[in-house]
Amino acid sequence: MNAASQPGDEPVSFNSRLAQAEARARGKRGKEDQSVTQDVSKADYSALGLALRAGTELVAALAVGVAIGYGLDRWLGFRALFLILFSLLGGVAGMLNVWRPVGKIGA
Repeated sequence: MNAASQPGDEPVSFNSRLAQAEARARGKRGKEDQSVTQDVSKADYSALGLALRAGTELVAALAVGVAIGYGLDRWLGFRALFLILFSLLGGVAGMLNVWRPVGKIGA
């Protein structure tokens, strides 16, 4: 038994205690605090997070393009036609994926 419970009390679940605490916290905050909290949850990425995301998206798009091109070349019997084509398409897709979040920084 913990110090807050009495011998005749029923155990209260964690979820119900959490809901009660959230309701109390919402009651104490004004509308201004709630809007600040919502803005913080939609905050931009940190510089390191943005750089890691950009690098990952670029490499992933290029890898997918190369894999598709290689697979089509092997399947259809070409030497490197689709590999070159899909490598270029993957690079362009990766650059577009990088441009979207980076372009929002200055706006």
